[in-house]
Amino acid sequence: MIPFSPFLCVITDEAICPVSLAEEALKGGAAMIQLRHKSASGSQLFSWAVAIRKMCQQYQALCIINDRVDIALASDADGVHLGQQDMPAAIARKIMGNNCIIGVSTSSIEEAIQAEEDGADYIGFGHIYPTSSKEKNNPPLGIETLQKVAALISLPIVAIGGINQKNAALIISSGASGVAVIAAVSQTDKPSSATLNLVCAINSKKL
Repeated sequence: MIPFSPFLCVITDEAICPVSLAEEALKGGAAMIQLRHKSASGSQLFSWAVAIRKMCQQYQALCIINDRVDIALASDADGVHLGQQDMPAAIARKIMGNNCIIGVSTSSIEEAIQAEEDGADYIGFGHIYPTSSKEKNNPPLGIETLQKVAALISLPIVAIGGINQKNAALIISSGASGVAVIAAVSQTDKPSSATLNLVCAINSKKL
């Protein structure tokens, strides 16, 4: 089950030990951890996934594995997050069953609608603002596009891309159920404090 809105998802940073970062983020109140490491071996990903899954259970948070359906299943993670070039959500559902959470990355209204039709449980939508955490070929989508998508689909939307403590509340008030961050937590001196500040921000009524 997706966390109650609003919630924070912290995505691991390849420059930092994912288990250590996940622990700090969970201490700060993150409701979802996404294990993302494009260059790691399958055995390393599995080891990290098992450790993070265990911590997430202790903190009553969700453990989501990026891209790898096999690692998600083997580690008993809560679900998987799929990109547009990964396995289709409909096929992943057949493999994983109805008890696993499936998220899909989208960067357009059309992709968001398709993800809902394919049976995704939530969509990642972005990038909303400029970001250096991931290489992007398209311009930022902005708040107006986020609002349009929120009006067109019923799935929870997890917004991503350039989100920080200053703009997180606006993201939530524009229709997102949650926000996902990398640099806003990983590239700070105190990731647990940065996480807590973001959690407070998305629960704020101020724009």
